[in-house]
Amino acid sequence: MAGKDFLDELIERRTAKNPEFPRLVEEAAARRQWARPLVQRREELKLSQTQVAAQMKTSASVVSKLEGGADVKLSTVQRYLAAIQLPDLPVPVLKPRRLVAAR
Repeated sequence: MAGKDFLDELIERRTAKNPEFPRLVEEAAARRQWARPLVQRREELKLSQTQVAAQMKTSASVVSKLEGGADVKLSTVQRYLAAIQLPDLPVPVLKPRRLVAAR
């Protein structure tokens, strides 16, 4: 196997600072995978991110973040689903996080 690439090194450094980092990456990847068919739906409707954002009463950057897998509010997801005419689509639930006691 070849040496570590930039992404491997980045994950290693971030994990050293925050042991939860790999889980956060995994969650973001799951959100992004969930959003892919929604982006396809938006494109099938011939709606731009700006048009969807206007229907949601938010900015296009919020739509871009949601479609890219960012951790957004449930209400934002609900407004997005309504804008792309899928208001009843179930929203996935993540695995429960391990609670860490405050120091």
